[in-house]
This record gives sequence, C-alpha cells and structure tokens, in this order.
Amino acid sequence: MTAQIGVIGAGAGGAAATYVIDRALPEAEVTVFEKSRGVCGRAAARRRDGTVYEYGANFLKDTGGPVSALVTDRFDDRLVEVQGPVWTFDADGHVTEGPDADERRWTYEDGLTRLAKHLFGATAADVLLQTRIADVYHDGHWRLADTEGTEYGPFDALLLNPPAPQTAPLLSETGVQAADRLGDAADEVRYRTGWTAVLGYDFELDAPYYALANADEEHEVGWIGREERKPGHVPDGASVLIVQANPEWATERYDAPPQENVDALARHAADIVGDRRLRDPDWTDHQGWRYALAAEGVEQEAIRDAAAEGLYAAGDWVAGEGRVDAALQNGLETGEALADSVRESGASRGPGR
Repeated sequence: MTAQIGVIGAGAGGAAATYVIDRALPEAEVTVFEKSRGVCGRAAARRRDGTVYEYGANFLKDTGGPVSALVTDRFDDRLVEVQGPVWTFDADGHVTEGPDADERRWTYEDGLTRLAKHLFGATAADVLLQTRIADVYHDGHWRLADTEGTEYGPFDALLLNPPAPQTAPLLSETGVQAADRLGDAADEVRYRTGWTAVLGYDFELDAPYYALANADEEHEVGWIGREERKPGHVPDGASVLIVQANPEWATERYDAPPQENVDALARHAADIVGDRRLRDPDWTDHQGWRYALAAEGVEQEAIRDAAAEGLYAAGDWVAGEGRVDAALQNGLETGEALADSVRESGASRGPGR
C-alpha cells in the first residue's frame, strides 16, 4: 500500500524534511499541516511600497555543507548574497570590526520564505495552510485532529516541526509512551523571546557593514541589520533597519505598547550607529516572537525512542542551534531517517506492488 506521511508545521525544518521524503519515497502521499497563512516559520518577510524586509531570521549562513549545496545547486532562482560584513558592538554601544569579513550569507530577492516555497514546490506534497492541529493520537496508526474537529489519517509516520513549546501539548496523551516522553522533553526546552522593530528611512545610510551584533550580550539591542545590503530589497535612496532586542529586554517588554518599544529601539540604534537621524524613522513596523530561538537542544534519547514508533521531530530545538541553516540541516537528516524507516517497513510500496 502507499505510505501516508503527515508533517505538522511548514517551517524551514519541515520544508527540508518534506523535500527529502518526497524524493526518497516518490509514491508516498505527504500531507503538510500549517497553522499560518504562509510557510517558513520565523524566516518571514513583509513588503511595503517596493521594499522587502525580513523581520525574523535575517539570512542563511554558508556552512559549506548539504544546505549550502542545496541552495546554490538546486534552488538558486532569485538567490542573492548579502553585501558587507557583520561588525560588533559592546554593552556601551562601542562598534568594532568583526572577525567574519569573508563569511558568505544568502537570502532571496523576496526573502528566505522563497526557499521553503522552492522546497515544497519541488514536491507533490499537499500543503494545508491555516490548519491548526490540536490533537495527535495513535490507534495502530498516527491520526490527527484540527481545531475545527476535522480528523486526518491514518499516517504511517508523522513528523512535527513546530517550536518545542507548541509541540509539547500535542504529545501529552497520544497513547504511545515514547511519544508522550518526547512531549515531556520538548516541554523542558528553553526558548529565547524576540522583539523586532523595523525602521524605514527616506535617505541612504552610509556605513561599511551589513549589520552590527552585540558581542557581549549586555546591550538592550542584540542585532541591527541593514536590509538595503540585500540586493532587491530596498529601493535606491532609502534605508531599512531591522533592530532586534536582546532576549531579556524582549521578555520584559513583550506586552508593552508596541510604539514605545519601537521608539526605544530606534533611540538605541541611533546611538549605536552614531546617527541621530535614526531616532525619527519615516515609517515603522514591529513583530514579537514568544518562541524566537531555541536556547538549547532537546534530549536526544527521547527523539530516538519516538522515532522507533514512527514519530519524528525536526527544527532548531532538535538540532540544538537557533539558526535557519541548522533547522534546514536537521530537516534534511530527519526526513532521510523517516524515509529510510518507512522504506524498510515496506509501507512505501505502491498499489499492485
């Protein structure tokens, strides 16, 4: 019979896993469930009057491994290289040149979401957007139910890609001990909160770097990125700063009035960059991320035990590194492991075979 595979979450890891599964098991039927209107999770972009800005994950790092090869060899349509190095600043806002002048970073003309669209687009998977899964259980096969009460399944194997705090409640009463233990382990993973201010200016900022990163993690600001250093993102004569607060500030100020946060981060950015004009942006946007980055990895024994029951997890919290390239790499590896297991079980046989 044809294998039925379910994937919960269309983030970077889920997209990479779906791509691998589809290539390894071309006769399998893969269904992806995504609660949002778009794909690629925190690697998100918005558009405004000809401007593209990435307010979550900022770029894809060239690690020289399978992810880099996949991007440059297979999915290079609209791929662009971020221009300029990343410099650093300390708790006092003092800026110094960074050590990574030769490091390559990529995105796409329309943002990193393009990579997830490439990955899903290269498969026959059925991607169901705005479908929030509320229940996962096992009765000999894996089954799901969404918040509207619609049921899905049976599935021979299931892969979960949401952040650990959103995965944990799905695995509380599945009927499989190993799955419930993975839920408990996911519940223990700590996350860093994020808060981003997007600051748009009707003038060009003259600076030799792409971004500034807080090296000692003691400043209220953790990152200042310049979207105009990404080809195709910002029209000539304009500048857009992505100002991301450090996790402690973001946690303390998460529920504060957004404009107060934006104004505070604009003042900090102006002081760090050394340009008072940056205190008064011509337009702004903002986004909070309750679960921005995994601060640690999940217990790997729980991952292995659940996989033995046909239940897999992928993402930065499984990889133990809060980077898009780490989530993608983990997705590739997890998708391969799932496909190998299904193939060995014989569930991938097509009709009449």
